[in-house]
Amino acid sequence: MKIQELDWGDTPWGAISLRRRWDRITERDVHEVKLGDDFLMSSQFTTGERELARIGLAAVAGTSLTVLVGGLGLGYTAVAALDDDRVTELTVIEALQIVISWHDRDLIPDTQGLSSDPRVRLVCDDFFDVVRAGRADRTYDAVLLDIDHAPDWLLRDDHGDLYTAPGFARVAAMLADDGAFALWSDEPPEPEVVRRMAEAFEQADAQVVSFPNPLTGGESANTVYLAVRPRR
Repeated sequence: MKIQELDWGDTPWGAISLRRRWDRITERDVHEVKLGDDFLMSSQFTTGERELARIGLAAVAGTSLTVLVGGLGLGYTAVAALDDDRVTELTVIEALQIVISWHDRDLIPDTQGLSSDPRVRLVCDDFFDVVRAGRADRTYDAVLLDIDHAPDWLLRDDHGDLYTAPGFARVAAMLADDGAFALWSDEPPEPEVVRRMAEAFEQADAQVVSFPNPLTGGESANTVYLAVRPRR
């Protein structure tokens, strides 16, 4: 298996690399991101990232939608959000400038053109600090979040305060009155997460997103938590 490193750099979170390899099972190029020894994401499986956008935006009525995505990664959630013709403004907050540079240079074939789309603004910032400090410069119709592996499987310990009832309330404050918050997780639904969301929103639930896994011959699954209509 030949692996080509497309980019590498030191970051405040550790060394990060964008790699491409040929997968003999699916017979295609796979792009993946590695942070230290941790595999963050892969183009092998993108159903969950795409469904995060679809589920979140399906819960929002109206037109001329403004959307905030927390975490850029390989760009699948952002591109899926742009597939909704109602989206007129999409802001993506990404903590690592090198990740933004991959899209500025169109290094990921599936999401080429994302950076140059006139509806898109890529911002290098800490999403969690933006929420914590109330630094959002506007309200949004939808907030879509895919940064940590799961609410209890964090990339950084200082992310943990978002996944509490007060943290979810701070996200709710960033949303329009009929807005939606969708959260990706790589673990099965956790009722306690839904309960905390329900303290900040009028409705909250979790949806299992299943998809074929050609590597195992079976199915794999992610979870998308969805909360709608912030409590004021």
